[in-house]
Amino acid sequence: MLLIYNNPATLAALSEKERGGLMGEVDALMAELTESGEWVGGEALADWSHTRTVRVRDGVPVVTDGPYAEAKEQLAGYCTVDCESPERALEIAARWPDARFWAMEVRPVMDTTGTEM
Repeated sequence: MLLIYNNPATLAALSEKERGGLMGEVDALMAELTESGEWVGGEALADWSHTRTVRVRDGVPVVTDGPYAEAKEQLAGYCTVDCESPERALEIAARWPDARFWAMEVRPVMDTTGTEM
């Protein structure tokens, strides 16, 4: 799974043309991965301001507004790809436009046996 991180303030500061260019790169990469059979799926996430974090302490759920981490970069979405190797997933992540400005996290999805733990 490729986890997409970006900074909403920095993204908002880009011009409409720059944002359109980034989305064009994403569309082209998704088309390439679909054609190669590596694209499984993915979604963008709603704005971080809609995030709620739940922590249970001493058996009592505590809900707070906002993402779980105090950071400027927020989880913005995810992609699931089916690759031959972890190196191929890293190659795809490096080509995702967000990697140039913020970060992409590459993490295996646990299969039903849980052997990744």
